[in-house]
Amino acid sequence: MTAAEAHPDGPRSIEQRRREALERLARDIDVWVATADADGEPTLVPLTFWWDGETVWLATRDTNPTGRNLRASGRVRLCFGHTRDVVLIHGTARTLTHDELPAGVGDAFTAKDGWDPRGSGPSYVWFQVTPEVIQAWGTVPEMTDRDLMRDGKWLVQGD
Repeated sequence: MTAAEAHPDGPRSIEQRRREALERLARDIDVWVATADADGEPTLVPLTFWWDGETVWLATRDTNPTGRNLRASGRVRLCFGHTRDVVLIHGTARTLTHDELPAGVGDAFTAKDGWDPRGSGPSYVWFQVTPEVIQAWGTVPEMTDRDLMRDGKWLVQGD
């Protein structure tokens, strides 16, 4: 895909990128999840997610590398989209068991994604990712203003 194909009208405004990033969070089903262990060994896996309007919800086994890394450090990067239209979230994750899950989260996750981790056994836990930084860009001309959120605060207001 060329830059012109990705964004035929040229670089998008930061307001448009915020709007489109939020649309992607509401629409997409899967996200690339990047974590690292204490030795810095990286792990990158796709996981199903649900965006509640403020945080990203993930579910995976607490025994796999991603689950162990999220529990140990709470640090995560999430990548949505493709290289010519990417939304990148740097965030912190907190771990919740099925019993600790707030009312409505499991049902909303299942309704969006068609899979209910609550029926997959006790090794599945939930991770609530709170964004600290959200970036969105498509091509080099958009990289200058790619930060939409910094320190958990939106830099540009929405509609």
